[in-house]
Amino acid sequence: MYSPILTVVTLSLCAGLSLAASLPIYANPAAATGDINGVHDPTICKVNGTYYLYTTGNGIPIRTSTDRKNWVAAGEVFPNGAPSETDAYTGSSGTAANLWAPDCTYVDGKFYIYYAASSFGSEHSGIFLVSSPNGLTGWSDYGLVTSSASGTGYNAIDPHLFVSGSEWYLSLGSFWSGIKLMTLDPSTGKPASTAVTSISDRLTNGGAEEASWIYETGGYFYLFTSFDKCCDGTSSTYNIRVSRATSITGPYTDQSGVAALKSGGTEILGTHESIYGPGGQSLLEDSDGVLLIYHYYSTTTSILGINRLDFSSGWPVVS
Repeated sequence: MYSPILTVVTLSLCAGLSLAASLPIYANPAAATGDINGVHDPTICKVNGTYYLYTTGNGIPIRTSTDRKNWVAAGEVFPNGAPSETDAYTGSSGTAANLWAPDCTYVDGKFYIYYAASSFGSEHSGIFLVSSPNGLTGWSDYGLVTSSASGTGYNAIDPHLFVSGSEWYLSLGSFWSGIKLMTLDPSTGKPASTAVTSISDRLTNGGAEEASWIYETGGYFYLFTSFDKCCDGTSSTYNIRVSRATSITGPYTDQSGVAALKSGGTEILGTHESIYGPGGQSLLEDSDGVLLIYHYYSTTTSILGINRLDFSSGWPVVS
């Protein structure tokens, strides 16, 4: 069920017959220029007026901007190739290794990036951590954070760090049994215990849910995820969903009251016009409000998308 972004359009038919059809009307992304093509699973940290954009790719590509509109290439997190510890998960090595879904958080004067190493369709996956004082160079490698293997029951990819004061949490997951939550030790950035909490699960469409991101505002924790099929050009069916809870551990429900653990999730952005398969999202608090950062596909490539989010109704609306 579509929510506040729903509009009703009356279609006039022959002989005076009319049909009321419910069609979603979505806002297009803000105009952006420069190095925005090939962006996938974007995450942005803003520090001292500069935006640092990290994406899936060989070495984890970095782009920067001073106005959020024009983006320039700024190297890679691993310019000399992926750490050898990731080889067992990607099946590749060095500069040939594709590293996935980086997550950037700026805490106490450092850029922290969690990222995943895996291959398509595999549950043999690992999440790793690095940090930098400037977001461009001097990366410290903390190695493996958590992993999954065949039979684990969930997939250790698409990490997201949520920081609340002295408490750190890591959400993760893709397909299998859905989205999980772990507590982290802030002194190490690694799990504080072996406990794993389930917070969302897609029981239909093969379990196609991933790319979790948690945002807290107005007394609620909002869980954003991507549903359906990614990475297939104009045939991509990715769309962005949201549910919320009063505790970070849940239970999360969508706008219709459906539990996130039972396939719940209110769609807030999907394919429209020439925007195909938006997803792989993250959020950023900026001076002009909360931003939804994502990729989408054109007929030729994946592209950076940025929209504002309006939480005034109690549920996020893309504007």
